[in-house]
Amino acid sequence: SREFKPYWFETGTPTFLIDLIQSRQLNATDLEKLKITDRLMGSFDVDYIEPQPLLFQTGYLTIHEKHQLPGGSYYTLGFPNHETRYAFNDALLARLINSSPKQDENKLALFEALQTNNIDQLQNIFHAFFASIPNDWYRKNDIADYEGYYCSIVYCYFTALGLNVIPEDTTNNGRIDMTVTFEGRVYIIEFKVNELTQPGRALEQIKKKKYAEKYQNKQTWLIGVEFNKTDRNISRFEWEKVDQ
Repeated sequence: SREFKPYWFETGTPTFLIDLIQSRQLNATDLEKLKITDRLMGSFDVDYIEPQPLLFQTGYLTIHEKHQLPGGSYYTLGFPNHETRYAFNDALLARLINSSPKQDENKLALFEALQTNNIDQLQNIFHAFFASIPNDWYRKNDIADYEGYYCSIVYCYFTALGLNVIPEDTTNNGRIDMTVTFEGRVYIIEFKVNELTQPGRALEQIKKKKYAEKYQNKQTWLIGVEFNKTDRNISRFEWEKVDQ
């Protein structure tokens, strides 16, 4: 059809690789800048396979930097290109939510909300991300018991759309959980879990640590998202526009 698409990915991604990432509770955001030592890089132990070297050996991640230590080397791995990044996260998202029919619907709704810059609608869409996951899924594993799961779901939705997403965005005062840039606008997003902190801390942290100063010349929105592990969904969603 003379169109560039990740056809190789549609037929070549082994299910066991996605399952391995899930079983080891490796956050999707960690794949952007994964650090791995020489010892682990060369590990081929089929009786105990780790996802980090396997992602490198299968070509889904590549070497971005090499660092020398007195006792050896370690490497920073990341996606080799934009195509692999969004295609892999789309496949990982399908496994994380275990509900394919709703996946595309939520992605399109997210894109439309960003196009119209409808922040209030984002709350409903984020809620739909988790509401579409069957309850059966949680009975089969304890994946929702760790904080990175919630961030991984949101991150995968954004990256699966091919958007510019920066996880663990570094600033002078700390790290932003996730920054999304879209059509000249910047969305700074912080995630918290109610059982691990007090309500209202997500947006408060963004403002207290002045994360927006990094993007002071751009239109910027601050978004605090909090989750409840019992309900397995969003319990609080607050946002503010930064006055320039």
